Amino acid sequence: MAETRYINGIQQALLEEMADDSTIRVMGEDVTFGGPFGATKGLVEAYGESRVINTPISEATIVGMAVGAAITGLRPVLEIMFVDFITLGMDQLVNHAAKLHYMTGGQLEVPLTIRATCGVGGGYGAHHSQSLEAWFSHVPGLKVVAPYTPADAKALLKSSIRDNNTVLFLEHRGLYWTRGEELAEHEQVALGEAVVRRAGKDITILGVSKMVGTALKAAEQLAEHGIEAEVIDPRTLAPLDLDTIVSSVKRTGHLVIAHEAVETGGIGAEIAARVQEAAFNELAAPVMRVGAPFSPVPTSIALEKEFVPGPEQVIEAVRRSIAYNRVA
Repeated sequence: MAETRYINGIQQALLEEMADDSTIRVMGEDVTFGGPFGATKGLVEAYGESRVINTPISEATIVGMAVGAAITGLRPVLEIMFVDFITLGMDQLVNHAAKLHYMTGGQLEVPLTIRATCGVGGGYGAHHSQSLEAWFSHVPGLKVVAPYTPADAKALLKSSIRDNNTVLFLEHRGLYWTRGEELAEHEQVALGEAVVRRAGKDITILGVSKMVGTALKAAEQLAEHGIEAEVIDPRTLAPLDLDTIVSSVKRTGHLVIAHEAVETGGIGAEIAARVQEAAFNELAAPVMRVGAPFSPVPTSIALEKEFVPGPEQVIEAVRRSIAYNRVA
C-alpha cells in the first residue's frame, strides 16, 4: 500500500469530512495559516473563512464558543495548539461540554472534537510538552483518543468528528512526520477498539500513543533473547477496550504498560487496576508501569531525552515481570 505521513492523515480526514458535512467548522488559533504544525493547511482555500475560522488567543473563549456552536447544530472541530493550553478552557470542557447531554436528559448533544498536540520533543519545555490524557479520561462524558499510525490518525479523526459526543483527540507531535500505510479506501475504525500491533506469547506490553513505537522496539530486542512480547495499541483511552487487553493478559500472564506521561497518577494506573480486577488469577506477576519521572518536562534536549522512557526501561520492566516469583 502507499505510504503517508501522520500529519497528512489528519489533513485528509479534515478535508474529506468537511466535504461530506457542511455543518463542520474548523476553529482555532491560526488555523487559516495551517496552525503551528501545518495540520490545517489548505482548508481555508478549499472551504473559505466562514468554515475555517481563526480565533482569539483565549482558550476559555474558544472552547466556550465551540460548545455553543455544537449545541446549536454545528459540528465544530477545534484545534488547541498544545494540550497544556486546555487548562485555560477546563471549565467549559469539563463542566459544560462533558455534562450538558446528561444534565438535559439527552435533549442536548455536544458533537465537538478537540484536536490537541501533546508529548515531549524539540525542547518546547514544561508549558508545551505534557501528556494529560489521564485527566480527561477521568471525566464522564468525554471520549479520549490517542492514535499511533497515520492510518489510525485519519480513521479515528473521522470517527471522532462523526461522534455526537465531545472527543479529545490527542496528536503526539513527535508522530507528525512519521510514515506509515495510508488508510484503505472505505476502511473505518470505531472509537473504543484496541489493536494488537505484534503477537506474542510471553508477555503483554501496552503502549500509549508514541510509546507504541517504543514498545515495538523493545519487543524486537526481547525477541533476540527468546522473549516474545505481544504489543497492544489501545488507540482510544476512553472508552477503553478492556476486553482485548484482558484477553491478551490471560494468555501471557504478564503486563507492562508504557506511557510518556509521568508515572504517578497516569492512565497506566487505571488500566493496571482494571486488568488486575479482571485477570488476577491469570497474572503471574504484578502489572508493571513505565512512565516519566515525577517532574516538569525539561527544556534541555539532553535532559528531555532522559525524561522520556525508552525501550531500555520497557525491557527492564519486562524482565522484572518475568523474573517475579509469585508465592501461592
